[in-house]
Amino acid sequence: MEILRFENITKRYGQNTVLDNVSLSINAGEVFSLLGPSGCGKTTLLRICGGFEPPDSGRVILDGVDITGQPANRRAVRTVFQNYALFPHMTVWENIAFGLKAVGTDPGKIIDEVPKYVELVQLNGYENRKPAQLSGGQRQRVGIAQALLGDPKVIILDEPTVGLDPRQIIEIRDLIQSLGKRHTVILSSHILSEVQAVCHTILIISGGRLVACDTPENLEKLF
Repeated sequence: MEILRFENITKRYGQNTVLDNVSLSINAGEVFSLLGPSGCGKTTLLRICGGFEPPDSGRVILDGVDITGQPANRRAVRTVFQNYALFPHMTVWENIAFGLKAVGTDPGKIIDEVPKYVELVQLNGYENRKPAQLSGGQRQRVGIAQALLGDPKVIILDEPTVGLDPRQIIEIRDLIQSLGKRHTVILSSHILSEVQAVCHTILIISGGRLVACDTPENLEKLF
């Protein structure tokens, strides 16, 4: 069942066309990847989906509703950026608690809710550490925990394994697969082997245009 649709999305910066009449649909419960090199348009498309960039033309439809003009904080879409957007002076517990407050959680329930999200992203024992005391993979997990707050319909992960060591990459892959059992997940990457391991569908973008969209097994035949 379709959960998200991009209709004829075009985005330009000056004379540079970053996205050229892009249309695609994503099903509920999919782990969906946008694959392509830096500058191909994948991050711009995700920013348009998240509400951080307006398209020059086209529409974004979420669960049957046109959200093209909605601000980011009113969309049931959460984005985890490469810099994780964590408060450096707050602990893991405090970062998650702050996010719960921001999405309107009853203050009396926050103390009970934080451990649930800590458990979901497997950060038990790290609740009192600040971001500077965490590895890159652990910071990514806190960012994902924040993205889960408010039960969004779509979670966006922008290059989620960039800068991580091989062990951390495997851990994040496992977490993404776990998220895919409960949520629709869209991630961007420039490494085919990484998205093959976790995604149901891979979309290849080049020069702002869609090149191919298929399962990892079928796309592997092209390489």
